Amino acid sequence: MKKKIHILVSLALSTSLLAVTPVMAETSETETKTEQSTETKTDLAGLKYDHSLELQYADQFSVDYYEGGYALITIEGDGQFLLVPEGKDAPEGLDKDIAVIHKPVQNIYLVATSAMDLFCALDGLDSISLSGTDADGWYIDEAKKALEDGSILFAGKYSAPDYELILSKNCGLAIESTMISHSPEVKEKLESFGIPVLVEHSSYESYPLGRTEWLKLYGVLLGKEDMADELFQEQVEKLKSVEDSDNTGKTVAFFYINSIGAANVRKSNDYVSKMIELAGGKYIFDDLGDENALSTMNMQMEEFYAGAKDADYIIYNSTIDGELSSVDQLLSKSALLGDFKAVKDGNVWCTSQNLFQETMELGTMIEDIHTMLTSDDPDLDTLTYMHKLK
Repeated sequence: MKKKIHILVSLALSTSLLAVTPVMAETSETETKTEQSTETKTDLAGLKYDHSLELQYADQFSVDYYEGGYALITIEGDGQFLLVPEGKDAPEGLDKDIAVIHKPVQNIYLVATSAMDLFCALDGLDSISLSGTDADGWYIDEAKKALEDGSILFAGKYSAPDYELILSKNCGLAIESTMISHSPEVKEKLESFGIPVLVEHSSYESYPLGRTEWLKLYGVLLGKEDMADELFQEQVEKLKSVEDSDNTGKTVAFFYINSIGAANVRKSNDYVSKMIELAGGKYIFDDLGDENALSTMNMQMEEFYAGAKDADYIIYNSTIDGELSSVDQLLSKSALLGDFKAVKDGNVWCTSQNLFQETMELGTMIEDIHTMLTSDDPDLDTLTYMHKLK
């Protein structure tokens, strides 16, 4: 019997070298990556690797901690940063491609609008001195007020920063959006002044709460890791409250009408599409490709009509041209929408303009969509980021 077992085990091991199930392959690959990453993280210019920040959904950044309070931040495909404890120096022999950020991180020039809400949640607004968006461009009350009272100054948008102002404020870090790729000379100039430039990649996160989990990165920068983890888990709990519910089978179109009369829609693998799925719905466009990094695409109205006219619900994205309050306002943008099933059934909704700036509340948005899909007469007072058009 033992000989038979030995033969079977040998055959199984031999077979596993040639082919493994997807689950086994994934596990093996993960273990290999973990082993490899641990090996490469055991030493950094004399610093001893300690542990890494635990992430649940985000895959566009990582943080590795080293003894002595040092932390290495890696932005996927876009640079590394060594966070140096207050009163200490960067180690000698550090790779020249690793930018150095000194704690406490102060006088931040924040250009990435999606990060502001996360800083506010961490009570970290005082670490920001400069903004790439002026007061009239903010829907976050704390940010708008700070710009209005002068505690944060407008330092120019991403493509045209006020270098003199930025230098006069002794800027310790610039946090840019991926739009900076269109103005690489700006990033180079800021770096030439000795200002580290961290490009915020949360928009590349495919899973909704992956975007919110960037809260943990800013928690590291501000020394508020525990607070960041606690706040993030609150959003995870909101997601858990709806993700185990049955799929309603109801289809949803999410769009806005742009200045040329075309419908701007989310791609099938976009995080908004996934929020709809997590809420128990089905995004109406399930086959829109991802030929480029953009998360949206334009459709001529005839094409949009063909694909979305039978959607059970439509949600109008108010981010670009403002919120709508009535179906008539929607129909004034395109008469074709009057033939949509959702319009005839009275299932027309609109987002609030602050949705895409308030990155902290994506779990709440998923709850809102779930309520829309599952309640015959939803209590509108319980919704945060959506309202029904009359």
